[in-house]
Parts: sequence; C-alpha cells; structure tokens
Amino acid sequence: MLRIAMLGAGRVGQVHARSISDNPEAELALVVDPIESAAAALGREHGVRWALDAEDAFSDPSIDAVVIGTPTDTHIELLIRAVDADKKILLEKPIDLDVGRIDAAWAAIESKAPFVMLGFCRRFDPSFREVRERAAKGEVGTVRALRIISRDPAPPPAAYLSASGGMFKDMTVHDFDMARYQLGDIMEVQAMGSDDGLGMYTEAQDFAQAIVTLRAASGALCTIVNSRSCAYGYDQRLEVFGDDGSLDAGNWTSTTVRAHSATHTEAAGPVLNFFLERYMLAFKNELTEFIAAVAEDRPPAVGFADGRAALVLAEAANESVATGSVVSVG
Repeated sequence: MLRIAMLGAGRVGQVHARSISDNPEAELALVVDPIESAAAALGREHGVRWALDAEDAFSDPSIDAVVIGTPTDTHIELLIRAVDADKKILLEKPIDLDVGRIDAAWAAIESKAPFVMLGFCRRFDPSFREVRERAAKGEVGTVRALRIISRDPAPPPAAYLSASGGMFKDMTVHDFDMARYQLGDIMEVQAMGSDDGLGMYTEAQDFAQAIVTLRAASGALCTIVNSRSCAYGYDQRLEVFGDDGSLDAGNWTSTTVRAHSATHTEAAGPVLNFFLERYMLAFKNELTEFIAAVAEDRPPAVGFADGRAALVLAEAANESVATGSVVSVG
C-alpha cells in the first residue's frame, strides 16, 4: 500500500485525491494546501488529515510519495524538498516555465537518483494509447502525419492568463508531449497565434487561438490546433495518418446514442464539459502506472526528461511566433 500526500487542493489536486482514494493499492494519507479552507474541504471530503505546510508531508516517515499539484511557480522548490525527503514524486506539468531553471533543478537532484513521474495524463487515455499501440504494430503503414485538436470549453480568468506562462507552456504543453508520445523526437517547430482581437489576451500577451506544425525525426509531420474556448465543449481529438490508412480518436460524449431524423443525422449528445470529466480515467491509469513503477523499482513511463522536452517545444513555439521562422530543436 503506497501512502501518498496530495500537495495542492485545487482542481487538479481534487482529481488526484479522488484517483488515490479509488485505488486499492494506494492510501491518501494527507492533504496539504496553504489555503486552510481548501485543505480542510478536501481533507474532510476524503476523511484524511490536512495541513497548511508541505513540511508535514516531507517530515512524515510513514508517507511514501507525494503528488505535487500546486501552482507552477512552486513546483521546483517542492520537487527538491521532496527528493531531499526521499519521497517518490508525481509532478504535474509543467515542471517550470523556464528550461534553465528546470536544468538547474535536475543538476541539484540528479545525484540522488530521484523517482519523478510527470503528470502528462493524456498518455494514459485509453483511446490515445490504443492509437499509438496500433500504429506501432504497423496498422496504418509508415506514419506520415499526426493531427491533434485541443480546445477548452471556456476562456480562463484574466488573472490566470497573467500567471500561466502563455498558451504554449500552459495548454499546448500537453499536446507537445502527445506529439512526442505518438511520433518520437521532434526536430522542427513552427507556430502562429492570434488574440482574436480580445483585450484579455492582448494585455496578457497571450493567444486565444494557435496552430503549431512540427516535424519529427522520422520525417512525419504534426499539426496542433488549440483554442481557449469552444462553443460545443471540451474538444479533444487526434488522428494518425499513414500509407495504409488512418486511426482516429474522437471526442467522448455524454452518451453513445446517435439520433437520426429529417432534420439531422448522427446527432450526438454533448461533448464532455472539461478535463475533470474527459480525463478522469486517464488520471486513474496514470496513478496505476505510478504505483506499479514504484513497486517494481523501475523508471516511470513518463519522466523528468519528458517534462523538459515538452517545455523546450513550447519555448520554440514562442520563438517561432516572435520571429515568424521555423525553429530547430535538438
């Protein structure tokens, strides 16, 4: 039984806490958040102890692991403290908003051979994983292209935008990791973004829409389409295209029933509203991998280097928008 402390009681912390509580191989031992009302609410929801200071988790020898789901600017400090306390770590993306700080953090912890898994939960989505596995078996022949569509249902608050690090580091970072998961190493990045003429994005120097094209080391191309809002819900799709066919993972809807009438064909139920609903199973599968990797004393399926690589692509996308050029990455 892996005893886990949840650091952060916000939206993603609530999802992780539920995954831990639902897993028979894990025990939610502690909830930590500096906002007392948030820590207390989540702790009471799951019937566990709560605290305001992460030191309560790091100093407790009965706690084996921590999930870090706090604001991004706290990740590196908590990561280093968790490694020093000899805890296993599941760290939400991104590691940080700056590759230089990520490298400095790794230099500080590398000698301790830390166990760090990155929270790219979409790798554990059953549909996306099935596409990868079937493509790897040659079902579509040589893979030539990948198309990823990721649109949020509604814009974030303006205050969130100002601290998020921008669309590429906050939102597209999941899609950069998915591109690497499906295609392998990425060598070139080209990006365009638009604020849609909306003041909240202009003031934050961020984008409402973005399109990114990538070239993998294999020669395969990838297109990522992002939007901060989508009238019909949380739009999450991908397609792998090859010489012998394609594999498509569509949106999940509230029901599999399709309606046909004189006014519509294949009318489906609404797309799931947001990541809490769409990726709950992926979060649970991610935790299962975390527990298994700890038990088997092996590296997790997605690690620190994957988190760094995704942020390198995000920084390249920002450079591409600024310069209007294709950016090479190693």
